[in-house]
Amino acid sequence: MSPLPVQPLSPLDGRYRQAVVTLGEHLSEAGLNRARVHVEVEWLIYLTDHELFGSSKLGQEQVASLRRLVVDFGQADIDELAELEATTRHDVKAIEYYVRKRLSGLGLDRIAELTHFACTSEDINNLAYAITIGDAVREVWLPKFRAVVAALQERALAHRDDSMLAHTHGQPATPTTVGKEFAVFVARLRRLETQIDAVEVLGKFSGATGTFAAHVAADPTQDWPAISEEFVTSLGLVWNPLTTQIESHDWQAELYQRVSHANRVLHNLCTDVWTYISMGYFTQIPQAGTTGSSTMPHKINPIRFENAEANLELSSALLDSLAQTLVTSRLQRDLTDSTTQRNVGVAFGHSVLALDNIQRGLGEIAVNREALAADLDSNWEVLGEAIQTVIRAEVSAGRSSISDPYAMLKELTRGKKVGAAELAAFVSALDLEDDAKNRLLALTPAGYVGLASELVDRLA
Repeated sequence: MSPLPVQPLSPLDGRYRQAVVTLGEHLSEAGLNRARVHVEVEWLIYLTDHELFGSSKLGQEQVASLRRLVVDFGQADIDELAELEATTRHDVKAIEYYVRKRLSGLGLDRIAELTHFACTSEDINNLAYAITIGDAVREVWLPKFRAVVAALQERALAHRDDSMLAHTHGQPATPTTVGKEFAVFVARLRRLETQIDAVEVLGKFSGATGTFAAHVAADPTQDWPAISEEFVTSLGLVWNPLTTQIESHDWQAELYQRVSHANRVLHNLCTDVWTYISMGYFTQIPQAGTTGSSTMPHKINPIRFENAEANLELSSALLDSLAQTLVTSRLQRDLTDSTTQRNVGVAFGHSVLALDNIQRGLGEIAVNREALAADLDSNWEVLGEAIQTVIRAEVSAGRSSISDPYAMLKELTRGKKVGAAELAAFVSALDLEDDAKNRLLALTPAGYVGLASELVDRLA
């Protein structure tokens, strides 16, 4: 058997590539290298703009030419860096040589020694990762997440009044509405969105062990912490003043834990929707040309939600591992974070793929009002809660002398099917004033939803 041509090992780069391709702009090796070039270039511009170490301000066209290295970064640059790294066996050193070569081409050899000045590799890497991860979350993950929340809100509002039998412990329980159940997920996810959006993306720029030692040796007259803060914040990041060789990655752990939490809420959504489909509460809208089963022609499988479940689990497993691993670095530095962070894109990729499936899946289901009504009408015993609660209120107010109403309703309904006629007869015989009795006689399972519809309006 002849060997296959080189194939993607991850399904994110093969089967599911189209759904996650935008993440590659940020969280691929190429995206990381572009961000590294960005940091190196901006540091050069900063040093010359402040005329440090005998340098002078660059002209506007020279600055623009340097920044075009980032804007125009493409396949030829990716290939060149791969060749350089094959020799250096060091990814950031390859970036330094790449930038130096460009300086020569731009006639800027005079500032070549300011390339990577006083930097340890992690000064460049931590800022590059902060830029790429922050951009990936803001520009790719959050928009996908918000689109799912918007789709859920649309469902919540559309079905605010569609009564549905609830199931606590898998058993018939006090009815709710379809819209209210969707609204619960909207509220949970919105809260997490706020937390994720609020995570501070930190960066350090303080040398080999976070002490500015080389900086001070080169020029003890400068306020290097102030320079570091100004440079880091100019990149749109929050400055971390106290670090070892590495930025401590605590912000990454905070972000990954919150995204993982969001994944798990979405997982809960998927299992609930899947269950409602299996119960017949939701029907699936046939998609032209699709096949549910290779042998059973009638099948329409809830694959969007099943696929999302699996990818959410994979994403959370990776995010949890990242959050646990990245906060530990032996003494002033070890390299466990280097290979670990290369999997950030995979973790977010599985989440983005899940979000894509959830959004599409929500567009492929419809509420089966007939099934909802039939199930409600088959479970009049759920009104036992209302009856015993009204009796207790009447007894407390001195308008009834019924003893232990809970036990009465337990005897009538527990483990039994009780119909409308039986409940009506039971209520009619109760020692209650007409007002309370009439309120109970007017109740139906479909109408026993309390403020469910009004609660949906809280989403506005």
